[in-house]
Amino acid sequence: MIKLERTSVMNMENALRGARNPLNSWARIDSHYDADGSYVLGPNDLGLAMRLRKAGSDHRKYLRQILVCVDITAPLYWWKEYDTYKVATVANSTSTMHKIHAKPFAREDFSHDHLDEAGLRALDQMIAALETFRLKFNETKDKTAWYNMIQLLPESYNQLRTCTLNYETLVNIYFSRKDHKLDEWHSFCAWIRTLPYAEQLILGEDPAEESGQ
Repeated sequence: MIKLERTSVMNMENALRGARNPLNSWARIDSHYDADGSYVLGPNDLGLAMRLRKAGSDHRKYLRQILVCVDITAPLYWWKEYDTYKVATVANSTSTMHKIHAKPFAREDFSHDHLDEAGLRALDQMIAALETFRLKFNETKDKTAWYNMIQLLPESYNQLRTCTLNYETLVNIYFSRKDHKLDEWHSFCAWIRTLPYAEQLILGEDPAEESGQ
């Protein structure tokens, strides 16, 4: 299970203006903001952006300046893989250390969409044990009960993080993970495809060419 919410894409105007610095071609800027406040790339700017995107990482530095912020809720086993991407990423997470005892444990706190009946029974037994330790810790402040929660917490436990990354990082993630066995990565890559100009700037595709135009 993975949820991606409250997505914001920022700094596209500045990134594309900077992409014109090497040739001093600012006079050719033809992008604008629409009535909704979205930045719309004009033909000149989109053409330049696509050419630089296809020319390789040395030429598409502007992608590192297009920022994305998103709230991601995902299981710990997925976060372990996400944490591979340490370059140009920042995240603030909910804290298991400080808040794990603050609310009762329930099924919805865990990713269980692929569990069969036997798996669900095992999960429910673990939830019951964790809840016992949680109640004991809240009553007695016994640190052993707290450690029982921390050290027994399954990797299916869902954690929320507010993440900031950029389009260049998303290029690397998309092509590394689009065929991964975990469904969470397929959902993440599907989210990438919804971002503004993702086909042209992240995937490196030209929709006009694919449609035969």
